[in-house]
Amino acid sequence: MRNYRVASLLLGGSLVFSYAPFQQAWLVLPVLFGLLLLTRKASAGMAWRIGFYFGLGWFSAGLSWIYVSIDQFGGLPVIASLAVLMVLFLYLSLFPALALFLWKYCERWFGYFAIALLPLTWLISESIRGWFLTGFPWLELGYTQTDSWIGNYAPWLGGVGVTVMLWAIAIALFVWFDRKRKEFGLIAFGLLIIPFTLPWVSTIEKTGEQARVLLVQGNIEQSIKWNPDQHWQSLMTYLDLSRPHYLSHDIIIWPESAVTMPEPYTDDVLSNIHNALVETDTTLITGIIDYQQNEYFNTMIVLGLDAPYRPVEPYTHGHTNRYQKHQLLPIGEFVPFEDLLRPLAPLFDLPMSSFSRGDYKQPNLRAKGFHLAGAICYEIAFPDQVRANVLPTTDYILTVSNDTWFGASHGPAQHMQIARMRALELGRPLLRATNNGISAVVDANGHEIARAPQFSATSLSAHVPVVTGQTAYHRYGSIGAWLIAVLIALSSILAAFRHGQARSKSVN
Repeated sequence: MRNYRVASLLLGGSLVFSYAPFQQAWLVLPVLFGLLLLTRKASAGMAWRIGFYFGLGWFSAGLSWIYVSIDQFGGLPVIASLAVLMVLFLYLSLFPALALFLWKYCERWFGYFAIALLPLTWLISESIRGWFLTGFPWLELGYTQTDSWIGNYAPWLGGVGVTVMLWAIAIALFVWFDRKRKEFGLIAFGLLIIPFTLPWVSTIEKTGEQARVLLVQGNIEQSIKWNPDQHWQSLMTYLDLSRPHYLSHDIIIWPESAVTMPEPYTDDVLSNIHNALVETDTTLITGIIDYQQNEYFNTMIVLGLDAPYRPVEPYTHGHTNRYQKHQLLPIGEFVPFEDLLRPLAPLFDLPMSSFSRGDYKQPNLRAKGFHLAGAICYEIAFPDQVRANVLPTTDYILTVSNDTWFGASHGPAQHMQIARMRALELGRPLLRATNNGISAVVDANGHEIARAPQFSATSLSAHVPVVTGQTAYHRYGSIGAWLIAVLIALSSILAAFRHGQARSKSVN
């Protein structure tokens, strides 16, 4: 049993190298193959334990960057910080354990054929992980293929569909190896070849139009960001980095909560900035905290031109050209059972950790005639919500963030990789502005057009093309991924019944 635990932990832990910033996308298939090999003769109970230790290695290595924020800003002793992290990792490990358990449990009816149920059981468990207790869908396997040719499945099936295809390939390779069934080797080969051809039938086309976009990265230290004495200095940092570019750009973007003083108390300053932008024919989108009717909202607002030549709706507090964050980060933006938890430690009483939710679906932001679908920080990891806000008329996906909490860890690189998957899935260029990086412009194929250096106060300029058309994933969401997983499962169940009937006849 000890050997199984160690092997499972090592397999799961090695997955961290398949994600950004390590980018070893090829590693996923050997890891999944190894997991199948480890579990092939296991009982359902043993499969649960193997999946649990696999998940423990996977999430402990992949999410170790969370310790940076807990250690620096949580106000807990080291032992307590590690305990909080371990509780999270143990919880997340339940989901791969569930997927493997369901596969092996089904063997009592379908025998060896039950292995083909694994893409479906994995999809079910991962869907629960992305929904239960508001969801934590980080480190989905599909993200590993953002730069791989296998990622070409994403515009058709989404990142979740890439996960299904990875499992289908791994299972086909395993059955070829384990049962010497050459036809499964051909299936694996076909599934690996198909994504090479998919870009040729893409429905996304450039219109010939483009926007001149400036991303501004203030590099304000998290430890002083919410200090009242820092409000105006931070604002001046962003203005100094932006004003020289007013005349030469269509859209200027500041990151999440770049304006740290709540909106009602900065209306006069924001109106002055709005007027300056109108005079220079440009638009500014900034993150800010909005306070309305005793509720705080993590918000993006638009200043300056909302239409090509003059403002249709000039800026005022409460104007409609804004986006309010819906998917809030537990502990960071809302605290469950806050009356109980807030007194326990600074971790549960962080600045600005009591937000209200915006609507799940909101109108696109309007910026000099361009339409942008918004997502603030953590929300970009929720593909269904981003998809719900991207319309056929959407020109760009816009996400603003503040990854300063995580220092030089691999967390910001993973966050950027997740954002790029949204561009690839939905066939729209993505603009990402952050406080200290990673700020970047991404094209409709998920490739970076430009990136700002991390941990520096700077601005990044890029010409960003406008595209038209809809990907299959944009039209139908994850239905394709579910259909493929179900069809694989049903074909295996049918094969199991036929095999059972054949055995019965031979016995008789």
